[in-house]
Amino acid sequence: MTETTLSPGALLGVYARPDFVLTRGEGARAWDESGKAYLDFTSGIAVNALGHGSPVVRDAIEAALDSGLVHTSNLYRTRPGEELASLLVERTFPGSVFFCNSGAEANEAAFKFARRWAGAEAGPERHEFLAFRGSFHGRLFGSLAATDRPAYQEPFRPLMPGVHFADVGNLAAVDEALSGGTVAAVIIEPLQAEGGIRPVPSEFLAALRAKCDEAGALLIFDEVQVGLGRTGTLFAFESAGVTPDILTLAKPLAGGLPMGATLVNEAVARTLRPGDHATTFGGGPLVASVALAVLREISRPDFLRRVRERADHLASRLADLVQAHETVREVRGRGLIQGVVLAGPAAPVVQRARDLGLLLVGAGPDVVRLLPPLNVTTEEIDEAIEVLGRALA
Repeated sequence: MTETTLSPGALLGVYARPDFVLTRGEGARAWDESGKAYLDFTSGIAVNALGHGSPVVRDAIEAALDSGLVHTSNLYRTRPGEELASLLVERTFPGSVFFCNSGAEANEAAFKFARRWAGAEAGPERHEFLAFRGSFHGRLFGSLAATDRPAYQEPFRPLMPGVHFADVGNLAAVDEALSGGTVAAVIIEPLQAEGGIRPVPSEFLAALRAKCDEAGALLIFDEVQVGLGRTGTLFAFESAGVTPDILTLAKPLAGGLPMGATLVNEAVARTLRPGDHATTFGGGPLVASVALAVLREISRPDFLRRVRERADHLASRLADLVQAHETVREVRGRGLIQGVVLAGPAAPVVQRARDLGLLLVGAGPDVVRLLPPLNVTTEEIDEAIEVLGRALA
């Protein structure tokens, strides 16, 4: 079959991509058409948790294809989706799961479910949301309204109304927002990823839990980027000892296939009725089969123990980087999501690292983000830090 000539302009220009074309991957490495190898510390922006070409993912896809059921729609039951939902509930809190196709969709569903619950519990006046500065929840109209990026919002106003913002750590502002009885839910990332790799203190998450309970509002944790092993525990909220009412997941859930999930507790689930929300593709048998295999692999205690060991090694090497380079102000993060905060812009460092064969991504104007696959080796971590040091120099 004759290859189609590539026309970069055929894809809508909403991304500024480099010129090279990636053609294959294995583990923590990817190769372009010229044969150049790259150490991939973006993991598809925290999606490829098991790296490229994972046997876990490949075997699950092949087994799912053998059934012949790639898609059935949600008009019918299939075993993979129900098994996956059952396992997620078992690993989190009693409740129910809605499957979709992305993190933004998962957060949009969370907003709808929160309003449905609040309307049933308190009436239509309780329909607003509280989010936090530095947040990122997606680019659809509801999730964008709760994302603290004015430059992203401005071209698309008016967005979903009724979203208020507070600073992380400012409990007085939280009290003020909740005092009027109009907030249906508070949404927060346990670690702000796109907002600069900023872990939220456990004490603040616990205070939010108490204040939401007192005010009769729901607590939503957005773990789209930081859930499913990335921080060293299966879910980021575990280390804080705080359980949300709604949890959103996506990026690594199906090992590279598009999938999101919105988990709601039993109280929220009881208020939802057939027809309240829907998806054509969400939770189909193929993607759910893969997600089930990925979740089983990541949730193994030995796997998570090794994530923490690799994270400790990465933290140690990053501490060396701080000492060696005056342009590095600090390193912050948790587990295998780390941010190198620079005295200047991050984009030139990301570009230099890419030229040297290391794929990185920014997290705001002055932060270089490291997102290796969760099964990265210590040797690959050492190699990445060496290349990053050269890029900084």
